Amino acid sequence: MSKPKVKRGSRGYRPNVGVALFNTDGRVFMGRRVNSPPPYCWQMPQGGIDGKEVPLAAARRELYEETGVRSIEYLGEIPGWIAYDFPEDFRGSKAARGFKGQRQRWFAFRFTGNDSEVDLEAHGEVEFCEWRWMLLEETPHHIVPFKRDVYAEVIAAFGHYSTPLR
Repeated sequence: MSKPKVKRGSRGYRPNVGVALFNTDGRVFMGRRVNSPPPYCWQMPQGGIDGKEVPLAAARRELYEETGVRSIEYLGEIPGWIAYDFPEDFRGSKAARGFKGQRQRWFAFRFTGNDSEVDLEAHGEVEFCEWRWMLLEETPHHIVPFKRDVYAEVIAAFGHYSTPLR
């Protein structure tokens, strides 16, 4: 079941960005969310768009805030918005603020630094308690079920970036 594409002005959906950060081995960054129970506790960096911030700037900011990473090269983006709904029993902070889901713009970057650059406490408010590089096609098995269709679209759009650089 694919999720509908929605326009930026759609009501009830929080504007958000997602980041697929690829290393030179073609693996993608995944963080284990703080206070999220296994097995579906991993995700790629993502976060809200502030005010009139443009999505690309939000993606760079969110990536830095959640990972400490600044050594990146822009690879591409998925045109348009990808939306998903929160499940009825979802008790997250966004649902508590009245959102029925999120609409996301997804960006791909290549990590050009060293793993020592990753600092999950760079911004103070820790989003992830651990991280690892993962094969892109493995990511849907580690994400909460209601985001799996989004990850399928990310894999389809960015799969060609998962080839190791030689």
